[in-house]
Amino acid sequence: MKNIKMLFTHKIFKWVVFIVVGSFLLLIIVRFFHYHKIQKINDQVFKIQSTKLSENDISSDNLPPDPGVLADKSIKGIDKNNNGIRDDVEIAIFKKYPNSAKTRAVLLQYALVLQSEITSSGSNKEVLASIAERESQSYDCIGDIVPISKNDLDQIEVYRNFVETKQLNTPERKNLKIKFDNSVGSFELKSGCDVDLTSLLN
Repeated sequence: MKNIKMLFTHKIFKWVVFIVVGSFLLLIIVRFFHYHKIQKINDQVFKIQSTKLSENDISSDNLPPDPGVLADKSIKGIDKNNNGIRDDVEIAIFKKYPNSAKTRAVLLQYALVLQSEITSSGSNKEVLASIAERESQSYDCIGDIVPISKNDLDQIEVYRNFVETKQLNTPERKNLKIKFDNSVGSFELKSGCDVDLTSLLN
């Protein structure tokens, strides 16, 4: 009887050890995947915040070839020079404002943000908020080239509408922009241009 009791106690002890060890291993696995998810989000946010326009992007030396009909074959489009801006939009901005590097700078920055928005489907709220912060920066940046007057807001709208017309040129892209606007939560308003406009002559 005593041996049976000891055997029963030993089995219970083994099961307790098994449950404790199993729970510990499960906790480690859950924590690993949680950390991996957070790290992935942080990496995405860092990429968004660090992907900025450079002075090289404003120069026609870096202008990509016209993608033609390939520009609208996919949502993302073509970006041959890998600067985050769709090639057809980039070319349109250069054609419209060939003599103003400052105007190209602020509009290319806005185009860069819009491209991030329409390719952000399925992203985490933190990622969307980070993109929205970059959008608020681009709004502020456009205002830096508009003279302060009663018509300044109208001119800002002219610039924004020009880029949006080129960037959101298909029903699919327009819908993704709407989806982004509806999905983004609260975010911090930012200011400033990627490129120092005072370093540009015109």
